Amino acid sequence: MPPGMAFALLTSVPPVFGLYTSFFPVLIYTLLGTGRHLSTGTFAVLSLMTGSAVERLVPEPLSGNLSGIEREQLDAQRVGAAAAVAFGSGALMLGMFALQLGVLATFLSEPVVKALTSGAALHVLVSQLPSLLGVPLPRQIGCFALFKTLAAVLTALPSSSPAELTISALSLALLVPVKELNVRFRDRLPTPIPGEIAMVLLASVLCFTSSLDTRYNVQIVGLLPGGFPQPLLPSLAELPRILADSLPMALVTFAVSASLASIYADKYSYTIDSNQELLAHGVSNLVSSLFSCFPNSATLATTSLLVDAGGNTQLAGLFSCMVVLSVLLWLGPLFYYLPKAVLACINISSMRQMFFQMRELPQLWRISRVDFAVWTVTWVAVVTLSVDLGLAVGVVFSMMTVVCRTQRVQCLALGLAEGTELYRPLRESHKLLQVPGLCILSYPAPLYFGTRGQFRRVLEWHLGLGEGSKEAPKTGGPPDAAAEPVRVVVLDCGGVTFADAAGAREVVQLASRCQDAGIHLLLAQCNASVLGTLTQAGLLDRVTPEQLFVSVQDAAAHALERLVRRRQRREWRLGGSGPRRGEV
Repeated sequence: MPPGMAFALLTSVPPVFGLYTSFFPVLIYTLLGTGRHLSTGTFAVLSLMTGSAVERLVPEPLSGNLSGIEREQLDAQRVGAAAAVAFGSGALMLGMFALQLGVLATFLSEPVVKALTSGAALHVLVSQLPSLLGVPLPRQIGCFALFKTLAAVLTALPSSSPAELTISALSLALLVPVKELNVRFRDRLPTPIPGEIAMVLLASVLCFTSSLDTRYNVQIVGLLPGGFPQPLLPSLAELPRILADSLPMALVTFAVSASLASIYADKYSYTIDSNQELLAHGVSNLVSSLFSCFPNSATLATTSLLVDAGGNTQLAGLFSCMVVLSVLLWLGPLFYYLPKAVLACINISSMRQMFFQMRELPQLWRISRVDFAVWTVTWVAVVTLSVDLGLAVGVVFSMMTVVCRTQRVQCLALGLAEGTELYRPLRESHKLLQVPGLCILSYPAPLYFGTRGQFRRVLEWHLGLGEGSKEAPKTGGPPDAAAEPVRVVVLDCGGVTFADAAGAREVVQLASRCQDAGIHLLLAQCNASVLGTLTQAGLLDRVTPEQLFVSVQDAAAHALERLVRRRQRREWRLGGSGPRRGEV
C-alpha cells in the first residue's frame, strides 16, 4: 500500500490512484497469470516512464500558481492521460498475444533489463529530491532530464523547507536500516518488518498532532476518496500520440514480468507460459485503465516480500487486495496528514535492490566482456538520455553485439582424434590426424547476408581459391598433408542454424567454383531448414544427393574412399598394372 501511493507521485497523479493500481491489476493477474510467486501492481520504472509521458501530454502551467479548482482539473487531465497510456500498453500486449509474440522477451537480455532498472532507479532518486527538500520544482522531461533536475535542485537549495528536510532525514533513517535488517535476517524473521507502514502511521500521527501542514507548510496527501472511481473509457483521441510511449512500456512490462516469473519458476520447479503472461498483463492494463489506473507490471520488491512472507500461489494476491480494499473503503481518512516527503522516501528506499545490481558488474566483467559492455552502454544511455531512449539504445546495441560476433566466427579445420571416430579442431592438438588431399571444415555460424562475405573469404583461403588465397591449405597437420593440394573438402554445416537467400547462393557459388577447380565438395549435418533453403537456391544443380551426408564421419569415410581410388588410379597409370585381387 505505501509504495502504491508513493509511485503515484512518480506518475504525476494523486496518491489514491496508486491504490487503485495496487488493487485492480493484482485481482486480474490472480485470475489469469501463471507466475505463482509474482506480485503485480505499481512499478517504479513504469511509473517514471508514465510520469514523463503525462508531463509531456499535460504539462504544468508556467505560472505554477494554480487555484484548487485548476489543480483538480489538471489532476483529472493527467489521470486521463495515464489511463490512456495504460490502455494503449494493454492493447499492444493483447495484440502481441494474438500474434503469439511471447518470444520477444528474449530480445531484452538480462544485462539490458538490469541496466535499465538500475539507471531508472537513479532517475527516481533525483526526481524525488524536490519532495525530500520541500522545493516546488517543475518536473524535467526529455533528454538530460536528470542533469536538469540536479541543476534546478542545487539552484533552489537555499529555499528548501527545514521541516520537510527533517521529515525526510528521519524517514530514511528508519526505512533504510529496516530494509537492511529484512535482507540480512531474512531466514530468522518469521515475516519481514513492515517499516513502510510503521513510517506512514508514525508520520501521519506526528503531522496531525503537530499541525505541520499549517505551521510549516508541509505538503500532505490530503483526502483519499472512499470507494472506487466510475468505469470510464480513456480518451481515444490521444491514442495516436501515446502509442510511442505505450510501446516501450509494454515491452518493459512484459520483459520484467516474464524474467521475474521465470526466476521464481526455476527456483520452485514449475513452468510459466510466456504468451499467457502477455494475456494476463495485457488484460490487467487494459481493464484497470477503465478504473483510472496507470500502467502496471510485476514488481521486484513486493515479489521478494511476498516470497519471504510465505506466499506460494496466486491466491496470495487476493489477501493484499483485501487490505487495499479496506483502505479504499474505510481507512483512507487515516492518511490525510501523511507528508508527501515520506512517500518520496519510500520511493527512494524501494530502489535499494535496483541500486545493488551494480555489485554484479565485476562478476559480469569476468564472465563476458560483451555483456559488460551492453550493461554499461544501456546504463549510460538511460541515465544521460531517458528511460525509453536508453531502452532502445540498449536493445539495438545488444543486437549489434550478436551480429558482430557472427562476423568474427572462425572457420575451423578438423582432424581425426587417434583411436576414435571424432573430429576435433586442429588447433586444439598437434596429435590429430589429417589425410593429405582431404580438408574438413566446420563453419559454426548462421549463413546470411551479413556473414556471406566472411564465409567466402575463409573458404577461399582454406581451399586455395581466388586471388588472396594460399597455395596450400594451412592445416596444422603433417608436412605431406600441407603440401598436397585439396582434392576433397567436407563442409560441416552443423553449426549453421539458418541460411537466407544470399547465404544459400554463396554455397551454390562455392559448389560451382569447387567443381571448376577439381575439388569434390561434400556437405554434412545440414538441418532440414538449411537444406531446404539450399535446395531452393539451386544447390542440387551443382552437387548430387550422394554428396550430402548426415554426419561428418560418414562424409569423411566417403572422402577417404574417393581419395584411395584416385591414388590407385594414379599408381596404375604410373606403374602400368593394377593391384592384385584382394589388395585394398
